[in-house]
Amino acid sequence: MKKRNFSAEFKRESAQLVVDQNYTVADAAKAMDAGLSTMT
Repeated sequence: MKKRNFSAEFKRESAQLVVDQNYTVADAAKAMDAGLSTMT
């Protein structure tokens, strides 16, 4: 399986879900179509 590279924009949007919109990390991962290990 090829390793995915995530843009700075993706990382910023993911962080904003957790910080600004009170998503859990797991919920943010689902919303961004990424694995939980990607977010931690």
